[in-house]
Amino acid sequence: MLWNLSVEWAFFAVVMVAMFAFLLGLALDHIMGGDGFGATGNMLIITAGFFLGVFGVNSWGIRLNDATMAVGTGLAGAFVALMVLVLVKGALSRI
Repeated sequence: MLWNLSVEWAFFAVVMVAMFAFLLGLALDHIMGGDGFGATGNMLIITAGFFLGVFGVNSWGIRLNDATMAVGTGLAGAFVALMVLVLVKGALSRI
């Protein structure tokens, strides 16, 4: 799905995901407080996790022709990435 996008549409997709990720990262920063990575850090992790999730599913051979499935897969990847990094940060802070 993302492999076939032109440069303009890929840039547009990254910008749109980053805008929504900043809003979500800002809300999560207030919820998690010191356990998170700040609003910008949360945004970067969510954006990277979104696209890594979509690329990962595409590399396994699953086609995401439906935009709803692609967004759901991206959100799952974003929250998994954030969860893993928060758990690693929490585990390292207790050592």
